[in-house]
Amino acid sequence: MSVTWDFMERDRRSHPPAYTPDYKTTVARSPRQPLLSVETSLSELTGPTFGHHDLGPLDHDLLRNHAVDGDPIGERIIVHGRVTDQSGRPVPGTLVEVWQANAGGRYRHVNDRYLAPIDPNFGGCGRALTDGDGYYRFRTVKPGAYPFRNYANSWRMAHIHFSIFGAGFAQRLITQMYFEGDPLRSQDPIAQTIPDAAALDRLMAPLDLGASLPLDCLAYRFDIVLRGRRQTFFENRPEGA
Repeated sequence: MSVTWDFMERDRRSHPPAYTPDYKTTVARSPRQPLLSVETSLSELTGPTFGHHDLGPLDHDLLRNHAVDGDPIGERIIVHGRVTDQSGRPVPGTLVEVWQANAGGRYRHVNDRYLAPIDPNFGGCGRALTDGDGYYRFRTVKPGAYPFRNYANSWRMAHIHFSIFGAGFAQRLITQMYFEGDPLRSQDPIAQTIPDAAALDRLMAPLDLGASLPLDCLAYRFDIVLRGRRQTFFENRPEGA
């Protein structure tokens, strides 16, 4: 039985240029010379693979996987969705990793000096494998906004970082999930580097009351599309899908 694959042309207009002065970090970090294409070896394409035996039972539950003597502080939420290709087909067995700030807007990292306190019961990271339908699910707290040294009074809107692995470590894509209705959307210098408003819309996770738990937590849905016109914007794929 032959399989027909749809061809989706790259849309280069939705991705920001590497050099975007309003986001000051790009001034020093953006390349000044044409990028080189490095051939990938067979071992990089085929391994290592990921299986359920590699994950702990609480890896997907950020409310419990670093808890010491109680629950994390903050608004409890569920983040869930599907990983699909450009034609809506599920991508099973995909390793999805997340990391985020706590409810006060501070990361549990030695280099984060923001004045918000560290939450001893929140580590801020987790991982899960997509099931046969490409579905993943995390429990966590809604991260807080935080200031950063871009220009005077620069703030990052609340976000969760996502890392999506393919069949091996060389097949990795990174993106950020934002929350529907965030008032800082038009003020976030990093989010505003995306010139296509529709592409930024695809990073805004809508509230999903159907997946929320009554008297427990709200839910947000974040579907990830790997290629095509409706692809998720990825930080490390500036040229498009």
